[in-house]
Parts: sequence; structure tokens; C-alpha cells
Amino acid sequence: MKTTAWLLAAGLSVGLCMGGGVVTAQAHETLKLEAPKPNLLPAPPMGWNSWNKYACNITEDVVRKQADAMAASGLKDAGYQYIVIDDCWQKSRDADGNIQVDLERFPSGMKALIDYVHSKGLKFGLYSDAGSLTCGGRPGSAGHEFQDARQYARWGVDYLKYDWCYTGTRDAEAAYTIMAKALRESGRDIVLSICEWGDNYPQRWAAPIGHLWRTTGDIYDAWEGKKGYSIGMVNILDKQLDLWRYSGPNRWNDPDMLEVGNGGMTSTEYESHFSLWAMLAAPLIAGNDLSAMDADTLRILTNKDVIAIDQDPLGQQANRIWKEGDLEIWARPLKGGDQAVVLFNRGAAPAEMSVTWEQLNLPAGLKVQVKDLWSKKVTKNVKARFGGTVASHGVIMVRLTPMV
Repeated sequence: MKTTAWLLAAGLSVGLCMGGGVVTAQAHETLKLEAPKPNLLPAPPMGWNSWNKYACNITEDVVRKQADAMAASGLKDAGYQYIVIDDCWQKSRDADGNIQVDLERFPSGMKALIDYVHSKGLKFGLYSDAGSLTCGGRPGSAGHEFQDARQYARWGVDYLKYDWCYTGTRDAEAAYTIMAKALRESGRDIVLSICEWGDNYPQRWAAPIGHLWRTTGDIYDAWEGKKGYSIGMVNILDKQLDLWRYSGPNRWNDPDMLEVGNGGMTSTEYESHFSLWAMLAAPLIAGNDLSAMDADTLRILTNKDVIAIDQDPLGQQANRIWKEGDLEIWARPLKGGDQAVVLFNRGAAPAEMSVTWEQLNLPAGLKVQVKDLWSKKVTKNVKARFGGTVASHGVIMVRLTPMV
């Protein structure tokens, strides 16, 4: 029975002999999370991930440069703290099943690299997969969840991105529950980022298990369109409608990482991307080369007024409250009674737009202070409505503060 218990804990189906027949016991019928989920993300995580820029071409030297840049550029001061290595850091397993680092790419080993990142006052994340292999063909964690979690804890990992390739017929909720249990028994608090692409409706079951969960397939660096399994920014945005009710502190919807600074969109489009992700209370995980970013990229990524919307303690994701053709209004309430509003123009030409207090369920006579979060212009004693000219593919993002 000890073997049976281990197999159940590992997420495998077990054939139990009963009266000459075989009854299949599935892990999700028996596995329970005794330990509560640690409260590690009262606000959406902010950091950097290697995939969007480097994919499998990731090395120790690149990671050290990203940590140096995050600490020195102003990103850390703006709230960014996680350095996350995505796929392709693994190479194999040893005779005892222990995961082995690719020492050609990471010659100092993982523990030394993590210690270096921690020395910068930052946190460290790794990647694995619930399948037999990762999406890049490296060893996955299926059947090794507890072994891997203990190794991550020994190394000092703070964050695990857990993918969904090569999973066959595994039950998603069961597979992620197993890794959640393994992490909680590892002896270290580790964020669990569920990356099963929204296929199994994780918003319905993931909150007790993980700290954030992907709601779509991968993003790619374009305004819109499709590239293999990846889709453009506004295509990702469209999949976030009506998900606001599932998100909140320590349980965040994740529309995938940022593409700001990777070159596939204009500066205006990147401002829209960053603004809308902040409105969605999304993780702000940069995906560019932090060590070589230009001033405009840094300006966008460190806009503290926009970041404050993303990190607002109320944790209420925005909802689209109005749409007409290419024009949309997104709004979210903020702690203390303020509201954040984005006037969004998907169209090919500038457009006049405005939001009314009625649309925001505010009293018509209420006077508010309006702060434009990109231009920094402040307008006081505004009543009934606010608007302006919104650039093509652009936004006007404002914070409304009632005036006493």
C-alpha cells in the first residue's frame, strides 16, 4: 500500500485488485491539500521572464545581466522583484531521479545563480511542466513532483511556473494539486504559477491550488494576429472579458507576459499593452532584454502611476463597460473610492471619446480630480463626464479621485 500511496501522490492511476477485478483510482479523487495556500501574492507579481526574448537560448550570463539591470535601472524601485528562468535550464535526471541543470548553459549551477539573484534583493523563479517532458523537450516533473519541489526549496526558489505540455490524459486540476501539495511540503514558500493556457477553465478550480493561472495561450509581440500557437495582444485582451469575478488578492488571472520593448509594436501600442494589463490586475512580467532596453521602454515599464493601478490593494480586475465599434471603455474600482478608467481606441484613426459618470455609477453632480497617468496632467472639479482625443491603437488612462 505504501507504493500505492506514493503513486497516488505522484498523480498516477493505480489498479487496485478487488475481488478479481481492477478498479482504477484517480489521484484527484483522493489527494487533498491539507496545508492552506500561503499568502504570497497580495498583489500581482512583478518581474522578468526569459521566454519572450530568449526562448530556449537562455544562459547563466544572460540571467545575471537581467538581475543586474533590474536592480540598477529603476525597475526594482518600481516594484519588480522576480527573475524567472523559463524552459530549457534542465538537461536530464540522475540515477536517483534528481533533476540536473544544463551545466553548459549554467556552469556555476543553479544554487549559485539563485544566491546571486537573492544578493541583489530580488526573488528567483524556475520553470517546469506537469508532463513527462517540458514544452522544449526537457525532463518534466510528472512522477517527480515531491522530489523536484524539495530540490527547488534547497536551491532557494521563490516562484514556479508550471506548464502543461506532454501531459497526455492527465486531469489538470489533479496534476496541479499534486505540485501544489509538493511545494507546500517542501519547507519553503514558493509561488505556484499555473500555465495550462486556460484550456481547462482554471478560473473555476485553481484558486485553492495556485497563486495565478494563465487564461490563454502564449502572447506574441504583435498588436493582433496569430503565429503558431501564439496570438497578438488584443486577441489576448478579448479573452479576458467576464473573468474579473475570479481574480483577487493571492489568486490572479494571468493573460501572459509583457512584450514591451521587444520591437513588434509601436510605443503607443506598448503603452496600451501596459495600461490594459494594469487594468486587468495582471502579473507585470517583463519579457525584454532588461540589460539593453532603451529609455522609452524603461519609461513605460516604470510608470509608477500605472503600476499603482495594477498593484491596487483592492485587487479588483477591470471590466469592459462600453464598446462601440473600435472604441472601448474599461474601468475598475480602487481601494478608497477612486476609479481607474481606460478609453481604448483599436481603430486606425484618432477618435474622440469620453466616459460619463452614469457609466461609472457615480452621482452626476460629483466633482472629481482626473489624473492622466501618461501625460501626468491633473484636472480638478470635473463633473458628469471626461474625455479627449485617443490616438490610433492608443489609450487615455486616468485615475478619478472624488473631491470633498
